[in-house]
Amino acid sequence: MRPVRDHMRVVVQGGGRRGRRAGLAGVLWGAAELAVTVGVVVLLLVVHQVWWTNRQALASAREEVRELEEQWALPSEPGALPSDPDPDPGAGAGAGAGAGAGAGAGSSVDPVPSLPPSASPSRAPARESAYGVLRIPRLGVVVPIAQGVDKRAVLDKGYAGHYPGTAQPGAQGNFALAGHRNTHGEPFRYINRLRAGDELIVDVRGQRYTYVVGKTMGETSERDTGVIAAVPRSTVRPEYGYAEPGAYITLTTCTPEYTSKYRLVVWGTLRR
Repeated sequence: MRPVRDHMRVVVQGGGRRGRRAGLAGVLWGAAELAVTVGVVVLLLVVHQVWWTNRQALASAREEVRELEEQWALPSEPGALPSDPDPDPGAGAGAGAGAGAGAGAGSSVDPVPSLPPSASPSRAPARESAYGVLRIPRLGVVVPIAQGVDKRAVLDKGYAGHYPGTAQPGAQGNFALAGHRNTHGEPFRYINRLRAGDELIVDVRGQRYTYVVGKTMGETSERDTGVIAAVPRSTVRPEYGYAEPGAYITLTTCTPEYTSKYRLVVWGTLRR
């Protein structure tokens, strides 16, 4: 009888080990399935953010440029800009891009905080409406310009956003723009490639203003408001910028790519 009892004891113990192994295998298999599912979801989100938003924004921006050019072909007062009954000089902070990219908090964009209300622009266009076109021949960029730097209403459409409180195109002061470097059309992705002498062309109804790139700043803080001042000069790195009044243009976007940690800045002056 003893051999039989010993044999039965061995069988019972072996079955327990197999059960534990089967349970562990099931847990590992479930974890693997979950990891694969999460990976697929993350991949789809990345594809949507990096590829699909670009496609949508580029198509929207091109259509906006086409509509603007069609409107400009109609008879109208040269240089007229739509008026803004309630300009909001404190609406923005740039992505978008620049040392200002790039966007601030909430609905604002990353670039830099807005100028104080005392620096209100003249003849401000209607808020968040496209009213001009920026052309960067060296990069093959053609992008609508809209009033304001709100992410959802302006920058995420693939537009370049005009900082409230800065000058209008062709005017004395600083015509400052923000744009995304990555995703949503990424119009300012390659502005780091711009060099002194490159042209930045701004078209509004009946007018064309050509700026010439003069200086660039590869990196500065998102709070460096000096880069979009009337006489642009970095408050973080004062060796970058200008010292004399003039008619300037500023492009700002985020840097490094796919981050919003710092701002990249390009400056130009109006060709008279």
